[in-house]
Amino acid sequence: MASRFVANLILMGSTVVGRALVQAYRQALANAAKNGVAEEAVNNIRRGSKIMTDVEARQILGVTERSSWEEILKRYDNLFEKNAKSGSFYLQSKVHRAKECLQTFYQTQA
Repeated sequence: MASRFVANLILMGSTVVGRALVQAYRQALANAAKNGVAEEAVNNIRRGSKIMTDVEARQILGVTERSSWEEILKRYDNLFEKNAKSGSFYLQSKVHRAKECLQTFYQTQA
């Protein structure tokens, strides 16, 4: 008898706590929408995305806006090979992503 009472008490307590959590979450979402926090969060996600800009890609490869595609490939090959031999995989992947970014940039211009 006592175990049944304890089980019912635990069940009711967890139900009350669960409802309170759901209600608090809904209220937090409503407050965030009023204050513009949701828009700010979306903007932060966009800024923190993994898409590389052409400016960043040029900085990584050490080229300018006036550099030809052949110069970019030459710098890419040089940096990629250096990092393949004794560098880090992270830097090598950054160099590769920079080349990919500029490749799409140059393809849209052509």
